[in-house]
Amino acid sequence: MRARFLGLKGFGRGRASVAFSQIELLAVSAILATLAALMLPAVSRARAHALATACRSNLRQWGIATVLFAGDNNGLLPRDGSPNGRSTEEGWYVDLPRVLGIAPYERMPWRTNPVAPVGNSVWICPANPRRSNTNNLFHYCLNEHVNGAGTGLQAVLMDIPEPARTVWLFDNGRLAAVAGPNNAHTNVHRRGANFLRLDGHAERFPCAAYWDFKLGRGRTNNPELKWHPWE
Repeated sequence: MRARFLGLKGFGRGRASVAFSQIELLAVSAILATLAALMLPAVSRARAHALATACRSNLRQWGIATVLFAGDNNGLLPRDGSPNGRSTEEGWYVDLPRVLGIAPYERMPWRTNPVAPVGNSVWICPANPRRSNTNNLFHYCLNEHVNGAGTGLQAVLMDIPEPARTVWLFDNGRLAAVAGPNNAHTNVHRRGANFLRLDGHAERFPCAAYWDFKLGRGRTNNPELKWHPWE
């Protein structure tokens, strides 16, 4: 019994006070600050990885739509469409949404409204903060060298020599819906970008793999990123 009462000594005489010295508080604060500093880069990397993965998922959906479109159209790929996205009758941003069962680009409110919410959309790279300039908004750009110049031309998917290396859609660093290697984004996914090839797979490449910083333009000599299918 005495041991039990010893454990309760002082009980009922007021709340026991536990005081920390200023040095102890500073030490705890320093430890917490150090832990936060160690954790923030890891959290940042994890978030960047998640956003890049979501972007690749978007591109894969466009890739699936491309293959399905070709299967329903005698192997033909969708036409490019106009670079500014104003074509409403033809173009990848008209034909492929139909395959996916979503509204075409022309009906997207964020297309010309920079404050319209973009939501979780296959059109939008979640890591790209750019919004409409009141004229257009394309986070993904089509490689203009597959179908060739002009909106009316269509290549045949089975005629592409190396579809697993041929660029189809990619992270857009500029404005056009259809363009070449100079439009590739250089800093959207940890200083890199995602590229969809014509076999339907998407992959991230570091910017050095597709961009010449000395010349300030896209590279075309990477065999894993073929911009010109027949070269």
